[in-house]
Amino acid sequence: MYVGRFVVVAPGIGAYRVSSRSFPNRRVTDRDGTLTVGPTPDAPETDNPYVSYNCARAVRTPTDEPLAVVGNGSHVDPIAEKLELGYPARDALATPLLALDFEKDDYDTPRIAGVVGAETATIGVVRRDGLVVEAVDEPTIVATYETDSPEPYAFAAADAETPDAAAAATELLGADFEHPVCAAGATVDDGGVTLAFDNDAE
Repeated sequence: MYVGRFVVVAPGIGAYRVSSRSFPNRRVTDRDGTLTVGPTPDAPETDNPYVSYNCARAVRTPTDEPLAVVGNGSHVDPIAEKLELGYPARDALATPLLALDFEKDDYDTPRIAGVVGAETATIGVVRRDGLVVEAVDEPTIVATYETDSPEPYAFAAADAETPDAAAAATELLGADFEHPVCAAGATVDDGGVTLAFDNDAE
């Protein structure tokens, strides 16, 4: 099944995967602590505005709470900025998603995102037909196609005794959905945020 891009979040851990039929020549890179999706050196040139974007960021709130943001587009940055200003996770997700709306491409692709704290997680999606933002206690997925409303997801990385960002990225990259490209993972504990990525799609 092809679900497109998707995020999975749970308290303390989150991940994001690029799945693509149209633009498979992409990878995640670490740019000063922000994970960015962009074209590989051999990728064909494109003017598509949705191909490159920050997909995972570490945040510190005004009360010094560490948080991670994961998502599938340019909304990741304003979500992070709202959190840094002290917005609650629900509002930090809802405000940019509503403002930027679904992607204006041929498929009206939803924007998806999650905010992960050490003990909390919140997931959001904006589609042509609505906006959903939910606080979640268990691993939850939302995708751009098919699974475009939050639903429970079996995420082994969330059950690990010591959650690992790299393991989260690798698990999502190997998930049984079509056209994997690359993935990013994040873990959050009282010590801060750890980000990792996996570009080794087979």
